[in-house]
Amino acid sequence: MVGSSHEALHRIFQKDPALLTRALQRVLHVPFPEPHEIAALNVDLTEIEPVERRVDTLLRAETDDGTYLLVVESQGKVDDRKRGSWPYYLSYLYEKYRCEPVLIVITQNSATAQWASRPIRLGFPGWHSLTVRPLVLGPDNVPVITDEREAERDVPLAVLSAMTHGRGPKAAPILESLATALKTIDADSAAVFVQFVDSCLTDPQAKQMWRDLMTAIQYFWRHPLAEQVREEGRVQAKAEVVLQILEWRGIPVPDGVRERVLACTDRGQVEVWAERAVHATDADELFAPSAE
Repeated sequence: MVGSSHEALHRIFQKDPALLTRALQRVLHVPFPEPHEIAALNVDLTEIEPVERRVDTLLRAETDDGTYLLVVESQGKVDDRKRGSWPYYLSYLYEKYRCEPVLIVITQNSATAQWASRPIRLGFPGWHSLTVRPLVLGPDNVPVITDEREAERDVPLAVLSAMTHGRGPKAAPILESLATALKTIDADSAAVFVQFVDSCLTDPQAKQMWRDLMTAIQYFWRHPLAEQVREEGRVQAKAEVVLQILEWRGIPVPDGVRERVLACTDRGQVEVWAERAVHATDADELFAPSAE
């Protein structure tokens, strides 16, 4: 599902898990050990009780120092509900896998990055029963890559740079250097990276510039993956509309409902939910048996 900056900002680490290690080491200067192996895990943290909880991306990294779970959360804005969600995620994952969980937050917004980097301390003053310290990747520390040779040396990092900094006066050299670098990798990977960047560009001029560059390259728009990725984007956009309809009608949307709707990849199911959202008096009515 790649139809928004939220999806692209964490899905890039599913496409190239090693990029996450490099970002920790080179961007955040965290001495994270070099993994022997990184494997994507099921992101579903649903409990036995009917409450769904999902992280954005979950990876397992095997290192000389042990096994770590890398929890990646894409954050578009300040959301104080995360003070409860993030500690829960880490505690649940440690209990389930008995591996040390590490929380990494990725954002395009400096204010959100500053908020996310603040420790979450649970307990009372002077004695914190639990402290969560997220590692944050954002516009203040992700490198600005405008040199073609530098982009070619690490294409996924150049993609992350474009996703994070693709606005303002630096957008043109960032996007142009990345467009050149994409020609040096396989078409399948390039097609996915192109969509990641396109999803994250909120500046209309930058987005048009990127699409003009990609049209000139041509291979992406003809590639079989392109339509698949665009379809995933349409489903994601429709899921967001379902939530907007409920919110516009003044119907509260619990976290469990929001997460279930956004996680759905079935276009038909999302369209059913959209129709029900117009008449529902409670968010849970979206999932009534008669609607399945």
